[in-house]
Amino acid sequence: MNTATTPSAGIRSFRIDVPQADLDDLAERLSRTRLPQPAPSDDWQSGTPNSYLAEAVERWRGGFDWRAAEARMNEFPHFTTEIDGQNIHFIHVRSPHENATPLILAHTYPGSFVDYLDVIGPLVDPVAFGGRAEDAFDVVVPDAPGFGFSQPVTEPGWTIPRVAAAYDVLMRRLGYTSYGIHGSDNGAMVSRELGLLNPDGFLGLHVLQLFSFPSGDPAEFENLAPQDYAGLEHMQWFQSVGAYNTMNAARPQTIAAAISDSPVGLLAYSELFNSFGNGTALVPLDAILTEVSVTWFANASAGMSRAYRENAVADIEPRVSDARTGVAVFKDDFQTIKVFAERDNTNVVHWSRFEEGGHYAALEVPELVVGDIRAFFAGA
Repeated sequence: MNTATTPSAGIRSFRIDVPQADLDDLAERLSRTRLPQPAPSDDWQSGTPNSYLAEAVERWRGGFDWRAAEARMNEFPHFTTEIDGQNIHFIHVRSPHENATPLILAHTYPGSFVDYLDVIGPLVDPVAFGGRAEDAFDVVVPDAPGFGFSQPVTEPGWTIPRVAAAYDVLMRRLGYTSYGIHGSDNGAMVSRELGLLNPDGFLGLHVLQLFSFPSGDPAEFENLAPQDYAGLEHMQWFQSVGAYNTMNAARPQTIAAAISDSPVGLLAYSELFNSFGNGTALVPLDAILTEVSVTWFANASAGMSRAYRENAVADIEPRVSDARTGVAVFKDDFQTIKVFAERDNTNVVHWSRFEEGGHYAALEVPELVVGDIRAFFAGA
């Protein structure tokens, strides 16, 4: 990975250029893969199964072209800058159309800027994709501290509110006085925190999830629709399989030691890309391998895991958001329940539901994500 100083104050150009020695090391490690003893049924009930890993490793070794993926990522202009003592990597693409809306795209766990490769073009130049010039965006896609190429993490304390504040600094440094944000998963939480910060010129947040849960008041259940009860069941299922939340929050360095030394371990631990194997994920295998490869080459596992602990140990008081908010709920994703969401967010002005797509909708159904982002910010 190379950086070079550019004329912009404090901003350096960046190009992804993984040394061949690192590619050779990955190939050698993959060639010596030792899978665990398989579960009796070798399915997803106990976690990532050998059958999936064997197929994925074969693809990673023999069919997946990192240099082609690298070239595609480098089609976009990459930069780094230091904010609050931390190196931040980001993509910044300006629209060819006048009066484009500045927009941050905030990524998932265990994702990175790679989440949004398929949506940058249609957002930046909608005319080239059959849309209207007035729907154009200037797009900024940062890697959060601890993720992707925003490495290494230099000090503790990088909580979600601190990340949100850093993103505001980034947008001001890029010259924007007004902007909005879209996010999913970790990025949805950063988006909401930016709404709580409510900086001057903030246009609102568009998210795929608002993580609002029952408070324990029985009255909250009086207005639930049948689909909301299905959403509660989905929450329970997610909690039953999402053990990585607990591991990352409690013992991040322990798991990081394992998945920083084993690419197959990292691939297995990234099972959320497969929706824990419930058969609904639409993320292509090569997209998963691109995401996992970025994490591997950046040696980002420890920072990503520690991000969970930083938030778990932080004393952050829950707050109600008054920011302009839009929500897109996808069929096989966390089902945001409107009654709870509107209790915690008083200015939800846009709500969409889609009958396909899941937790990584930008990788699965990017055209639907683009359309909903356009619809929300058209009213800003």
